[in-house]
Amino acid sequence: MRVLSWLRFGLVMGFCCLLLLGGYGFNDSVSGAVKTLKVATEPAFPPFEFIGEGGQPQGFSYDLMRAIAKAANFNVNFQSIPFDGIIPALQAKTVDAAISSITITEERAKAVSFSRPYFKAGLAIAVRADNQDITNFASLRNKRVAVQIGTTGAKKAQSVPGAQIRSFDSAPLALQELANGNVDAVINDAPVTLYAINTGNLQGIKVVQELLTEEFYGIATARNSPNLALINQGLTSVLKNGEYAQIYQKWFKATPPDLPAKLPFTTDTGSGGSGLNNSVGVILRSLPILLQGALVTLQLTIFSIVLGLVGGSLIGIIRLSHIKPIRWVARAYIDFFRGTPLLVQIFMIYFGIPAIIQELGLTFNFNRFAAAVIALSLNCAAYIAEIVRAGIQSIEIGQSEAAQSLGLSSLQTMRYIIFPQAFRRMIPPLGNEFISLLKDTSLVAVIGSEELFRKGQLIVADNYRPFEIYAAVAVIYLCLTLLSSQAFSKLEIWMSPAKKL
Repeated sequence: MRVLSWLRFGLVMGFCCLLLLGGYGFNDSVSGAVKTLKVATEPAFPPFEFIGEGGQPQGFSYDLMRAIAKAANFNVNFQSIPFDGIIPALQAKTVDAAISSITITEERAKAVSFSRPYFKAGLAIAVRADNQDITNFASLRNKRVAVQIGTTGAKKAQSVPGAQIRSFDSAPLALQELANGNVDAVINDAPVTLYAINTGNLQGIKVVQELLTEEFYGIATARNSPNLALINQGLTSVLKNGEYAQIYQKWFKATPPDLPAKLPFTTDTGSGGSGLNNSVGVILRSLPILLQGALVTLQLTIFSIVLGLVGGSLIGIIRLSHIKPIRWVARAYIDFFRGTPLLVQIFMIYFGIPAIIQELGLTFNFNRFAAAVIALSLNCAAYIAEIVRAGIQSIEIGQSEAAQSLGLSSLQTMRYIIFPQAFRRMIPPLGNEFISLLKDTSLVAVIGSEELFRKGQLIVADNYRPFEIYAAVAVIYLCLTLLSSQAFSKLEIWMSPAKKL
């Protein structure tokens, strides 16, 4: 009877939930609720898209999209997405549209559909104020150039002979790289670079050639999206009624230029096929580049785990010291690096430390590989320290007492008696830490280090085939972790006399 009572109660509650959900949908349809579009942006591109005071999104793009929505009678729900993920998100239809200073190009027009152009822009070269060598595009030959991944600036930089290109997830990071002296120039959209200079957010930077290209921004949607006509309707209305000119004047203190009604290569021709054979071909063509990134991933992991093991072992032993101040310092180190995100630590080390040192009047910059290894080593040392501490404390106290009775010093006892036994017990958790570190190397992509994940991002930014490329990246990571797991299992057997039997 009790089971039947619970069953009836569950059926009643489920029916009520269905009524609520059905009523919600019914009310929306009957009341003629205004359509809401999910619009992707990357709020790291001032003055077009950025987070202003109070944490609210601000910029030319937001103001324009709100005006378009009002004119075409729909609502907007802005979604923050990294720039290189916007087109894949449109292709997957997880968002309805995107307004994020996306330049209309022939390659992109094959992957998504664009509205009529809403902004005329162009690329500019930014250099440090004291740089006299770079005066035009040709003088970028054999120079270090920073770009934002997936942008037309990144594409333009690829045509520079001998250029060492460093890609970053956002324009501010690329400009900060220039300010820190790690690159010679940045190729970026002119309005954004000039805004950063004029607002004083970045000191010691100048623009040497304002426009390398003539480009137009468009609002992107999925191929053959029914929302495109609605957006074009609102945009045309805003352009005609003078509201566009008001928004342009607000952000750029100038009269807007004339805009074409359409670019010749933006006509919808339907989406191309992406059959199994095509997908396999995409993966096979990308595999050599991905394997190069996998080699960098392994190098980062091995260097970092070795340094982390040395540092973590020392810190773990210090945690057991009887001297309180030393023990507290070790505990503070562990709490800091375990209690703050690794991504934040990477930013602090690579971007923060050089900026602080240069403010003191000293010249200093970081090699990307060295900065990545330092950040990963410092982070994993905190975790290894706790593994070492737990391993040492797991050894029976009687062994230490027996060693002391034989006349061994504390250092000799630790070296010959305690640590060898503790290390065997530490192998399984150390194997877990190695695998975690191997996967965490993907985070150093934010500073432009071209390991496995970054190589995948760069390929996707070029061919707009995210599923195939990221699936290949995932499989390579899986192979690396499985091999690592097997290696540590073999090591555990080799170091355990009982398992050898």
